[in-house]
Amino acid sequence: MQNSIHHIRQTLEKQYSNREIQAITRVLLTDIFNISPIDYYMGKDIKLSEKQQQTLTGILHRLLNHEPLQYIIGNAPFCGYTFHVNRHVLIPRPETAELVNLIISENTQPDLHVLDMGTGSGCIAITLALQLNFPHVQAWDLSTEAIQIARGNAEKLNAHVSFEQRDILQTDIESESLDVLVSNPPYITEQEKANMEKNVLEWEPSLALFVPDSHPLLFYEAIARLGQKGLHPGGKLYFEINQAYGQETITLLEKLNYHDILLITDLSGNDRMIKATR
Repeated sequence: MQNSIHHIRQTLEKQYSNREIQAITRVLLTDIFNISPIDYYMGKDIKLSEKQQQTLTGILHRLLNHEPLQYIIGNAPFCGYTFHVNRHVLIPRPETAELVNLIISENTQPDLHVLDMGTGSGCIAITLALQLNFPHVQAWDLSTEAIQIARGNAEKLNAHVSFEQRDILQTDIESESLDVLVSNPPYITEQEKANMEKNVLEWEPSLALFVPDSHPLLFYEAIARLGQKGLHPGGKLYFEINQAYGQETITLLEKLNYHDILLITDLSGNDRMIKATR
């Protein structure tokens, strides 16, 4: 068989960018086929066994079908940890890691009570449980499958998180029980689907992605109202947001009597996070 690096590139070059192909190749060869990183980076003539070739052929077929690499290999990195993911949960994004790092940097006191609404893989809740100062972390999600995945990730990473299956739009919350409320809720409107990549639109869970065009802030309003009751005075609310609705989200929070509201850009310069105080 021809050099594996050349074979991967030749197979994927019509559908993926050079940068994407380089990242995919490195992960496949070093993580899946256990090729030495030194051999990979030195560009050695890498040949796979017949069984490995068959496995690679199957993976490349799935990639050409727009399936995300993270789902194919079953995990994704986030804040220095590795999380199991599949089609029932969103793939953790760098922008979400920025939100988590912001929370960690601003909340250093011990024994904080934290709630992550719409936890998915559990990446936010678990990272906060591991990085904050002896916190008490809860996490909710509507999806039974997501809760199972999140619990498995918490167990694997030895993180203490209390998971519950709850519908954010139809639930109540204990009064003034929280120091921090965080959420990366569904925020992509139906009309934005036309601009989405197939590996997201066709594979990641629509339940965690989309909101009606008529109510783009549906989950933000529901969570902010729960925060009015659940956060103690001075408690903090953190959102990842749709960059198209930054000012609208601020206005919503102002109407609900939050204060010290701050819109924060991500590393790409997009409006991505909002923090507010009850």
